[in-house]
Amino acid sequence: MRSPELGSVPAFTRYEKFVIAILSTLQFAVILDFVVLSPLGAILMPTLQIGPSQFGLVVSAYAFSAGASGLLAAGFADRFDRKKLLIFFFAGFLLGTAFCALAWNYYLLLAARIVTGIFGGVIGSIVMAIISDLFPLEKRGRVMGFAQMAFGASQILGLPIGLYLANRFDWHAPFWMIVGLGGVVGVLILLYMKPVNAHLTAQSRPDAVGHLLKTVNTRDYQKSFLATILLATGGYMLMPFGSAFSTNNLGLTMDQLPWIYGITGVSTMIFGPLIGRLSDSIGKIQVFTAGTLLSMVVIVYYTHLEITPMWVCTALNVVMFAGITARMISASALVSAIPDARDRGAFMSVTASLQQISGGVASAFAGLIVVQQAGGHLDRYDILGYVVIATMIVTILMMNWIDRHVRQLLTRRAAAS
Repeated sequence: MRSPELGSVPAFTRYEKFVIAILSTLQFAVILDFVVLSPLGAILMPTLQIGPSQFGLVVSAYAFSAGASGLLAAGFADRFDRKKLLIFFFAGFLLGTAFCALAWNYYLLLAARIVTGIFGGVIGSIVMAIISDLFPLEKRGRVMGFAQMAFGASQILGLPIGLYLANRFDWHAPFWMIVGLGGVVGVLILLYMKPVNAHLTAQSRPDAVGHLLKTVNTRDYQKSFLATILLATGGYMLMPFGSAFSTNNLGLTMDQLPWIYGITGVSTMIFGPLIGRLSDSIGKIQVFTAGTLLSMVVIVYYTHLEITPMWVCTALNVVMFAGITARMISASALVSAIPDARDRGAFMSVTASLQQISGGVASAFAGLIVVQQAGGHLDRYDILGYVVIATMIVTILMMNWIDRHVRQLLTRRAAAS
């Protein structure tokens, strides 16, 4: 959707900059907790003596529990100050991450991931609701761009440090690092973030079940929910086996992975704000479509590789994540325009739940497609790539549908006001 303020770039206030910084750092901790499992897969599978299907279940356990908790929390999401909700669920997330750091076998790790998912899965929707409450649509692409820097930062700082700690000590160490960082962020939010409760003046406290059912049954929202189901599928399918594919198929070493993740992360941090600004200026659907097409081209090539030099793998990762970043920023900004203020928390919770549940199904499904040979080589990764590309083609069509719908919503709301 083309911004009505084409060429205009409203400046951020000092407090808005603080909110962007603190929410981005919080997202860094949450994203790192999830993505760190991918490079740790090459360590966890032999250490815990598990196969790809079991490792896929560890990844999807977080997603399934996050999806379930998001649905349960949706009815309450608009009844309270969003700052208080954020603190509550972030504290639970850190507790679950500490349990991951204390786990010593497969079953305890699986249980810890479920606990972490119950709390962590709701955080993203609360952050999205806060961003939508505090920032107008013409600023939202840039805010999403800065928030997306958290993903790049998790690769620049988090993944290399996490891999170093895992190699230097054991696989528990990265989780302790996340707990320590998250504790500092939680204190800053508690002390300096203002209440986010303007949505409470737009309504009386709704009945939790009734509010959830009303949100799910609203036709305007259902179009976005349908698009969301497939939107996250691609990333969840490829990510869990990224490190195992790199070391066993591409011939890379565990010492080379931090360099690849670090360089890719630097590029993502650079691309994030630029793509966000581009999304606000030339149009969110245009950026989404371009990013999707770029990702598809790289995926079909990358998933067919065998032994490959490190510099080629790095370059392909940089380009692929540029496309993925463009998809995530533009889609998040576009979808955030759909809900009314009084339904924003519930809408974001349901959206996050659908993302997590569909992502969990995708991770489990990916574990069934990929087969690991006795020597470690992963077979049928190319088939997985074709499945991801098919979902991306469908999402282009669905997001164009969402773009037209948002245009109609904005026109109606402008007329009503």
